[in-house]
Order: sequence, then structure tokens, then C-alpha cells
Amino acid sequence: MHSPATTDPLQRERDHLASSRAALRAMREDAQALNISDVAGTWVTAAVLHNQIQNRIAALADLAHTPLFFGRLDYLHAVSSDESEGGGGERFYIGRRHVHDANGDPMVIDWRAPVSQPFYRASRTAPMDVDKRRRFGYTSGELTAYEDENLSDPAERDTASALLAAEIEKPRVGPMRDIVATIQPEQDEIVRADITGTVCVQGAPGTGKTAVGLHRVAYLLYAHRDRLARTGTLVIGPNSSFLSYIEQVLPALGELDVAQATVQQLVAHVEVRAEDSAPAARIKGDARMAEVLRRAVRSGITLPTEPCMVIRGSRRWRVPAYELVEIIEELTTREIRYGAAMEALPQRIAHAVLLKMEQGGEAPDDRVQDAVARSAQVKATVKACWPPVDPAKLVHRLLTDAAFLAQCAEGLLDEDEQALIHRTAGRSLKTAPWTPADAVLIDEATDLVQRTASLGHVVVDEAQDLSPMQYRAVGRRCSTGSATVLGDLAQGTTPWATASWTDALHHLGKPAAHIEELTVGFRVPEEVIAYASRLLPTIAPGLAPASSIRDTPGSLTIRHTPDTLVESVVEACRTALKREGSTGLITADARIPLFEEALAAAGLPFLTPGAETTEQARLTLVPASLAKGLEYDYVVLDEPAAVIAGEPDERTGLRRLYVALTRAVSGLAVLHAEPLPPELG
Repeated sequence: MHSPATTDPLQRERDHLASSRAALRAMREDAQALNISDVAGTWVTAAVLHNQIQNRIAALADLAHTPLFFGRLDYLHAVSSDESEGGGGERFYIGRRHVHDANGDPMVIDWRAPVSQPFYRASRTAPMDVDKRRRFGYTSGELTAYEDENLSDPAERDTASALLAAEIEKPRVGPMRDIVATIQPEQDEIVRADITGTVCVQGAPGTGKTAVGLHRVAYLLYAHRDRLARTGTLVIGPNSSFLSYIEQVLPALGELDVAQATVQQLVAHVEVRAEDSAPAARIKGDARMAEVLRRAVRSGITLPTEPCMVIRGSRRWRVPAYELVEIIEELTTREIRYGAAMEALPQRIAHAVLLKMEQGGEAPDDRVQDAVARSAQVKATVKACWPPVDPAKLVHRLLTDAAFLAQCAEGLLDEDEQALIHRTAGRSLKTAPWTPADAVLIDEATDLVQRTASLGHVVVDEAQDLSPMQYRAVGRRCSTGSATVLGDLAQGTTPWATASWTDALHHLGKPAAHIEELTVGFRVPEEVIAYASRLLPTIAPGLAPASSIRDTPGSLTIRHTPDTLVESVVEACRTALKREGSTGLITADARIPLFEEALAAAGLPFLTPGAETTEQARLTLVPASLAKGLEYDYVVLDEPAAVIAGEPDERTGLRRLYVALTRAVSGLAVLHAEPLPPELG
């Protein structure tokens, strides 16, 4: 398990790293050498085994610039002999994945294993039987430093970890990276929370809530792999740019089979070609629409007035209308899915016919019941009383037929609200101008007809921006599983933004979820988060201001440039690019063309959100509407007044500004020609 003795402790750790990498290569070669030709019984099992082996090979890849291990725990009480530097307790190297040697002895322990937990939670007041915790520092994949905490020594003073700070502040080039080496105790509690419960995380900017959610998925896949392999996992993000930014985190942790999607991709039953006005979208996203749709789906149910006459050979069997009414009313009161009831109805009618056959002296069996259920007479009765429903056609009729909408919305939506969502354009189903909110309505109607399949665990990020109907759509995907809900009420920028996590969790179908609040930031410097937090009393009066562990004097610059704003913004970008790391220029959506032209004229190449930054391309031009969830080492924020003006109301505009102000890791430059909002002084 340990490297040969040497007098240099750092070299010893480097030797262990080299040995561990060699062991990982051997594990991968063993997986590549597996021969399943004599194991798989059929082509199906052969294909399944081949796929599992390929996934195993991919998961064992050694990423050159990703440290194989980042920490070490020396326990006080030995389980096995240990003669290496540091003493006599059991020693474990903590890393992103498990690595063992040729004898099966562990060389690196997976960070998710129970024995690794003290690396994140042990302290001098609660050492958890840990004598020493060691952190490692890396440069370009090479181990260059280490730092020890002697948790069993009460005389040693608590000091801030320089390596921990360096890891947090490491320049951000490329997609989002994992935080597995820097998880804090309060974050670890959320990551390792039990799979049976839903967790809601209210997190201020920079508190790592997105990373916590992704690491929670990785932990659950480790602890409950068989269960989640059957039921599946899903990460839901606000937009494709955000998903592109986070897509490498789980693969870096060895997890390759986690699906990612936006809510709009989940409900893509129709092609979206239009946008609602904010008032119309707010009504369509309201939870009352669920009952409107339930009424619409069941509006076609008709109680029969004529009997059902079934002909079998030379005999006729009559089910009177009152019996049919009883069957239909019983199915209606059971509140089962419309489609399931429609499938059950012919069998119920056929069963009534069989009872009459038995009373008439015949002895029918199940095959006779199935034949009766498929008979033309029973099919005609079912079609007349419980007609099939096409969800898209139903929603189209609801939105274009004012009388039908009034019937279904009676007592739920007033006339003005009905008028907001009623449309006359696109009366043909093929030409209907479907909007994102319409697609969610169709998804609700689809679930009313046929139950949506549930996954084992769903993570939904930036959840504060979901409407009640969108929450219901997400909740359907984890109705028998659990969820991790991530968001910040202060960053809600949609017309229907969540005002209360309690309400949101009710719409999600998880009212008993546990709510955690993260208020200590690791990403945004204290000077920046304190400045942005001046907006909180206006945009989210119930939230406590966030603090940051990173006190970086000079991280905030505010410049008033009334005559040369565009030139000053471009020059600020040029200055930021002289430093190491990524730069984001955030501006109001309407000003994007202006800066596309200005940056091109200045010879500064730039990327769009979601495109991966590289050493050659480190500047991203970011519309304010897409800034949420992204982060850059340096942010240049153009004209806050324009960001506010780009939203339908001032409060939403201030929330959008709050998002833009909190994207910086190392430095923020705010440039403006128009006055700043009064809240910012």
C-alpha cells in the first residue's frame, strides 16, 4: 500500500502518486483484457456485458491534469501495521476514485466511501479518531506541496488552509470542475443525505450549491448504484449553456451515465415556435391550470342512456344503461389516469356480460371476457362514453375555443385571465404557435392520460425560476424517487419566480422535503458579495446576506464613464485578459450586437456562453439573461441600468443585476454611464 522509504516526505507522496497511477493503468488494462465470449449466453447478455465493460474502462481513465488523490487521513488507532512517515495508525489516501494494487489492497480510497467522510467533517473539537489530515497541492497535475492539520494535538492553533484557498481560487479555464477536494462540512452533510428524502438547498451566490447537487448525484450512485441503475438519474438545468458548463463534472468523478436536460427538453411534445407575454405565461404556469386541464381531459366523459347489447352466437346479452352508469361513475370517482380507466372500461362491461352469462347457465372463462371486451358493441359504447384524448389537440382546443375554456376554467380563472391565454391565431393544430408554457400544459395533460415514468433521483438547479406547472412536470419525473432542489430566491428572474420554497416543494409533490440554507460563500470575494447584497432588502427581504471566506481587497472596481462607456468596457476586458483565468463580459441582451462589433473591431476574440474556454480563448460575451449559474475569474459588467431596463419590471431587473454582480471569482469591474440604482449607493 505504501511507497518505499525515503527521507523526503514530499518525494514519498510523489512516489505513492506514481504507484497509484500505475495501479490504475493496470486496473484499466485488466478491464480491457476481459474476454466475455464464453460467459454471455445470448447476444443480448453479450451486448449488456460489453456495454458495462466499456463503461468500466472509460471510468478508469487517468485524467492527466486531474489529481488522482487530494488528501490523506492518518487515524489514531491502527487496523494494520504502518511503518511509513507519520506514525502507527491506519492511513488512507482520499481521491476521486478507488484504486487498488495487484493484491487488491487499496492505494486510493473513493471520496464517497464512509472511511473518507472524516476528511470533510473532522475538526479539532470533533477529530473522529483522526490524528492527522493532509491536503495536497498540485500544479498541472504534478504534486508540488502538502499541508498537515494535527487534529489530535489540542495545543496546535487553527489556521486557514492555504492549499484549500488556492484550490478554491484556482483560475477557471474550461468547463466547471468538481469541488471534491474542497467540500466543506455543511456541504458534505447535504451530499451524503439519505436517498429516501428530498433536499432543498437555498444557496447564496458562490456557496457551491450547484457543485453540491452534482456531487450528491455522484455520492448516491456510489451508495445506491444498483437501485439507481434500474431507475435512472437526471440533472435539470435552466438552459443548454448551463448544461454545457457543468457537463464534465460527473465524468471527472467517474460517473458517465447521468442524463442532463432542461425542463423544456423534458416536455418537448410539440415544436415551440412562439413566446407568451409575461402575463399570459404567468397564468399558464399557475397551479390552477392543473385543475383546468383535469376538467378538460374528463369533459368528454358521457353517461350512457342506452344499454349495451352484446351478441354471442345465437344469444344476446344486455347490459342496461343504469349498470353502465354505475361502472363509469365508479371509474370516475377512483381518480385513476384517464387512459388507464379507458382501458379498464371494456373489461368492466365484459365482466358484467359474463355475470349474465353465468346466470343464464353458461360457464364462460377469461378468454370469453377478453373476446367480449374486444367486440364491436363494447368498443362503440366505450368510444361514446369515454372517448380517447390526444393531449396536444386538447390543449389546442382549450386555448382557441373560448367557450370550452370558460367551461373548464369556471371558478378558477376569471374572464380577464381567460382572455390573456385565449388565442385566435393558429386555429389549425399544424400551424399552432406553441409556446414554452403550452408545452408544459401538454405535458400535464399527457400525464393525466398516462402516468409519466419516474426516475430514482432528480437534481433540479436554478429551481427558483420554475413555475408551479414546471415544478409539477419535474415532480412527475421523480414521483416514486427523490430530488435535490437547488436555487436562490434572490436570483428569481422569471415572471413566475418562486417566492417560497415551501410552496415550490408543494407543487413538486415533495412537501416533506428538508430545506437547508448555505450562506457562506467560497467563490465570490467578500467585497463583491457585500456590494451585491445591498440589493437583498429589495429583491428578497427574507434572506440573510451571504458572507465569504475570501477577503480579497481590490476585487471590486466601479467606474463612471459617461462619454466613453463602450471603449472603457473593451479596455477593461483587455486588462482582465492580461491576468490568468477566464473573463466574462456581461451586458444587457439588447447590447450584445453592440459589443460583438466593438470586440471584433478591437481584435479581441470572444466565445458565447456554453463554449469551452481555452488558454487561447478566455473571453466570453454573456447576455445577462444567460449569466445565471456561470462563473468567471474576472467579470466586466456593462451598464447596470440597461440590465435592469431589459426586464419587464424593476424588481426582476434588480434580481437580474444581482445575478450579474455575483459571477466573479477574483475580480469585478462595474462600468456605467447612467446612474446606478439607489440600492447600490
